[in-house]
Amino acid sequence: VQLQASGGGLVQAGDSLRLSCAASGRTFSTSPLAWFRQAPGKEREFVAAISGSVSGGLTIYLDSVKGRFTISRNDATNTVYLQMNSLKPEDTAVYYCASSSRSRTSSQAIAYDYWGQGTLVTVSS
Repeated sequence: VQLQASGGGLVQAGDSLRLSCAASGRTFSTSPLAWFRQAPGKEREFVAAISGSVSGGLTIYLDSVKGRFTISRNDATNTVYLQMNSLKPEDTAVYYCASSSRSRTSSQAIAYDYWGQGTLVTVSS
Protein backbone atom coordinates (compact mmCIF):
# COMPACT_ATOMS: atom_id res chain seq x y z
CA VAL A 1 0.00 0.00 0.00
CA GLN A 2 1.26 3.44 -0.92
CA LEU A 3 -0.13 6.71 0.37
CA GLN A 4 0.72 10.08 -1.13
CA ALA A 5 -0.27 13.18 0.82
CA SER A 6 -0.47 16.64 -0.71
CA GLY A 7 -2.03 20.05 -0.23
CA GLY A 8 0.07 21.54 2.53
CA GLY A 9 1.36 25.08 2.43
CA LEU A 10 1.78 28.42 4.17
CA VAL A 11 -1.45 30.19 5.15
CA GLN A 12 -2.55 32.88 7.55
CA ALA A 13 -4.59 32.34 10.68
CA GLY A 14 -8.26 32.02 9.79
CA ASP A 15 -7.59 30.64 6.33
CA SER A 16 -8.64 27.25 4.98
CA LEU A 17 -6.67 24.44 3.42
CA ARG A 18 -7.61 21.03 2.05
CA LEU A 19 -5.22 18.11 2.31
CA SER A 20 -5.51 15.09 0.02
CA CYS A 21 -4.10 11.61 0.30
CA ALA A 22 -4.17 9.22 -2.64
CA ALA A 23 -3.92 5.52 -1.88
CA SER A 24 -3.03 2.57 -4.05
CA GLY A 25 -2.28 -1.08 -3.69
CA ARG A 26 -5.15 -2.64 -1.79
CA THR A 27 -8.89 -2.57 -1.24
CA PHE A 28 -9.64 0.93 -0.09
CA SER A 29 -13.32 1.09 0.72
CA THR A 30 -13.11 -1.18 3.76
CA SER A 31 -10.09 0.51 5.34
CA PRO A 32 -10.28 2.99 8.17
CA LEU A 33 -8.27 6.09 7.26
CA ALA A 34 -6.81 8.78 9.43
CA TRP A 35 -4.82 11.96 9.60
CA PHE A 36 -2.14 12.56 12.22
CA ARG A 37 0.16 15.52 12.70
CA GLN A 38 3.49 16.25 14.26
CA ALA A 39 4.52 19.73 15.30
CA PRO A 40 8.19 20.66 15.76
CA GLY A 41 9.52 19.22 18.99
CA LYS A 42 6.30 17.36 19.75
CA GLU A 43 5.04 13.83 19.42
CA ARG A 44 2.77 12.75 16.61
CA GLU A 45 -0.89 13.24 17.50
CA PHE A 46 -4.17 12.02 16.13
CA VAL A 47 -6.27 14.53 14.21
CA ALA A 48 -9.18 12.71 12.55
CA ALA A 49 -10.27 9.30 11.33
CA ILE A 50 -13.03 7.87 9.18
CA SER A 51 -14.29 4.30 9.13
CA GLY A 52 -14.56 2.18 6.03
CA SER A 53 -17.51 3.00 3.81
CA VAL A 54 -19.06 -0.38 4.55
CA SER A 55 -19.08 0.69 8.20
CA GLY A 56 -20.91 3.89 7.43
CA GLY A 57 -17.99 6.31 7.09
CA LEU A 58 -18.19 7.27 10.76
CA THR A 59 -15.76 9.98 11.88
CA ILE A 60 -13.84 10.83 15.04
CA TYR A 61 -11.82 13.97 15.75
CA LEU A 62 -9.29 15.47 18.10
CA ASP A 63 -11.23 17.79 20.39
CA SER A 64 -9.28 20.88 19.38
CA VAL A 65 -10.20 20.49 15.70
CA LYS A 66 -13.88 19.60 16.10
CA GLY A 67 -16.04 22.03 14.17
CA ARG A 68 -13.07 23.26 12.13
CA PHE A 69 -11.74 20.15 10.37
CA THR A 70 -13.67 17.62 8.30
CA ILE A 71 -12.36 14.27 7.12
CA SER A 72 -13.96 12.63 4.11
CA ARG A 73 -13.23 9.89 1.62
CA ASN A 74 -13.87 9.13 -2.03
CA ASP A 75 -13.58 5.42 -2.62
CA ALA A 76 -13.98 5.84 -6.38
CA THR A 77 -10.67 7.68 -6.51
CA ASN A 78 -9.07 6.05 -3.43
CA THR A 79 -8.59 9.43 -1.83
CA VAL A 80 -9.04 10.73 1.69
CA TYR A 81 -9.34 14.45 2.41
CA LEU A 82 -8.91 16.73 5.38
CA GLN A 83 -10.70 20.05 5.01
CA MET A 84 -9.24 22.49 7.50
CA ASN A 85 -11.05 25.75 8.22
CA SER A 86 -10.34 28.58 10.65
CA LEU A 87 -6.72 27.51 10.89
CA LYS A 88 -4.70 28.57 13.93
CA PRO A 89 -0.94 28.88 14.42
CA GLU A 90 -1.10 25.86 16.74
CA ASP A 91 -2.25 23.77 13.75
CA THR A 92 1.22 24.15 12.27
CA ALA A 93 2.66 20.67 11.76
CA VAL A 94 3.55 17.99 9.27
CA TYR A 95 0.33 16.15 8.49
CA TYR A 96 0.37 12.43 7.76
CA CYS A 97 -2.33 10.23 6.30
CA ALA A 98 -2.61 6.62 7.38
CA SER A 99 -4.52 3.49 6.47
CA SER A 100 -5.41 0.52 8.63
CA SER A 101 -5.81 -3.13 7.68
CA ARG A 102 -8.11 -3.63 10.67
CA SER A 103 -11.84 -3.09 10.63
CA ARG A 104 -12.02 -0.87 13.71
CA THR A 105 -11.49 2.87 13.45
CA SER A 106 -8.97 4.11 15.97
CA SER A 107 -7.25 7.27 17.18
CA GLN A 108 -4.13 5.29 18.06
CA ALA A 109 -1.18 5.44 15.66
CA ILE A 110 -0.32 1.81 16.39
CA ALA A 111 -3.59 0.75 14.73
CA TYR A 112 -2.44 2.06 11.34
CA ASP A 113 -0.19 -0.01 9.12
CA TYR A 114 0.50 2.29 6.20
CA TRP A 115 1.62 5.89 6.26
CA GLY A 116 2.08 8.67 3.73
CA GLN A 117 5.19 10.81 3.61
CA GLY A 118 3.66 13.88 5.24
CA THR A 119 2.79 17.34 4.02
CA LEU A 120 3.76 20.52 5.87
CA VAL A 121 1.11 22.98 6.99
CA THR A 122 2.34 26.30 8.35
CA VAL A 123 -0.13 28.79 9.80
CA SER A 124 1.17 32.29 10.44
CA SER A 125 -0.39 34.62 12.99
